[in-house]
Amino acid sequence: MNRKVIIIGPAFPYRGGIANFNNSLAIEYKKQGADVKVYSFSLQYPSFLFPGKTQYENGNPPENIDIIPVINSINPFNWFKVVRSIKKENPDYVIFRYWLPFMAPALGTIAKLLRTTTKIFAITDNVIPHEKRFGDYFLTKYFISKCDAFLTLSSSVLDDLKKFTKSEEKIFIPHPIYDSFGDVVDKKIAKKNLGLEKDGKHLLFFGFVRKYKGLDIMFEVMAEKRIQELGIKLIVAGEFYDNKQEYISKIKELNISDYVILKSDFIPEEEVRNYFCASDLITQTYRTATQSGVTQIAYHFERPMLVTNVGGLAEIVPHNKVGYVCDINTSEIADCIVDFYKKEKEVMFSENVKKEKKRFTWQELVNGIENLIKKQL
Repeated sequence: MNRKVIIIGPAFPYRGGIANFNNSLAIEYKKQGADVKVYSFSLQYPSFLFPGKTQYENGNPPENIDIIPVINSINPFNWFKVVRSIKKENPDYVIFRYWLPFMAPALGTIAKLLRTTTKIFAITDNVIPHEKRFGDYFLTKYFISKCDAFLTLSSSVLDDLKKFTKSEEKIFIPHPIYDSFGDVVDKKIAKKNLGLEKDGKHLLFFGFVRKYKGLDIMFEVMAEKRIQELGIKLIVAGEFYDNKQEYISKIKELNISDYVILKSDFIPEEEVRNYFCASDLITQTYRTATQSGVTQIAYHFERPMLVTNVGGLAEIVPHNKVGYVCDINTSEIADCIVDFYKKEKEVMFSENVKKEKKRFTWQELVNGIENLIKKQL
């Protein structure tokens, strides 16, 4: 590929799914022979607005990726400096990651100024945020109006885009599989690494804890007698972006402390595989969703999944093939978990995951972007 491409969005050392995505996307462009750089943030969120402990992760940066941490999300003077720098690069096109209305002024203004000399492509994780605030629509409309073409990672976001643009230059390609967390490790070894009972039954709830992700729903499931009779435990692995004490109180209220294992810190990249490989079933009892990087990590580690029927989750997790798709109903979720253990479906689901994962590739994503961009150039 004889292209010069700029990706705009968070990258290492920023942590989280979008940063991981941008790192992997840049690596794929590199594999295909493109000249690619990632323009990341010098300041992503002011510290008083960030709900977690830190925006950064430790560890080593991805090899052979040129990451330029220069964008200040709240300083308009900086945005003009960024534009001048990118214009000097003379890219064939620029890819913006859009996931939150807060970023619309910075990203929209940069896109507007760059659009005079290059094509603007947007990967829109969300256009309607999970946690809505006044002004969201107008901020998102501002950013969307500055772009030439769009890629969504779920069909629900593709539908949402119609509320903001009449452009036909948009496609849906499923979120590729994260392959940056190492290889599959034997379940016994993973359990030992985490200090878990070698014969225990474990569910996993992974990632930042926010209200819309429905951890409290899983707590109610764990309070069901038939779940407890099977000796199942829920591992909660991820930092709380909500009030942690509310969840602690919920555990006490439901009397499920013996059935919940809290690992309430950000999970370093090198430890992620232990949590997935030690678990029998990955649970995502979300209230709302678009797509989720957690499902794609589960695919990478060939783990069965249980998701609620919201957003784009059901289109990624074929029901009763690689796991379960449930309504947001504690009894139905419990039914599926009981079915999973009593009918011993782990092996069958895992084998199907191995086959299904082949359709989620970074090459497919880059090819989709290229095909849409070719119409613009």
